Amino acid sequence: MPKVNFVNEKVTVEAQDGEDIRSVARKNGVQLYSGPHKVLNCMGMGMCGSCNVAVKSGSENCTPRNFRERIVAKWLTPLPLLLGKILSNPDKDVRLACQSKVHGDVDIETHPPINWHGEKFWN
Repeated sequence: MPKVNFVNEKVTVEAQDGEDIRSVARKNGVQLYSGPHKVLNCMGMGMCGSCNVAVKSGSENCTPRNFRERIVAKWLTPLPLLLGKILSNPDKDVRLACQSKVHGDVDIETHPPINWHGEKFWN
């Protein structure tokens, strides 16, 4: 069984092979959402983008980005000129927890910071 380590919460849990990160977090009391997104979210349908997490290690043990992740990253951001630029070419480790399924051990950082001034911002 794959192990999912939530780095910020210092919680390591076992997951079923092919289970999404959001389900694993909810089953084990790990809060993925902040602010109003705790109540107002798409319930794991991959449409709101509020369950973003950073895969710190083991990204090869997650499924590749699917169509919904690419669409949310590119088109459904509130500020398309700024956030669209950040999220259309995101670092490989930032994923939507509801769309990322695990097939091996991974380390997950919840509530990853946005790199507003990083070297990849203007690329």
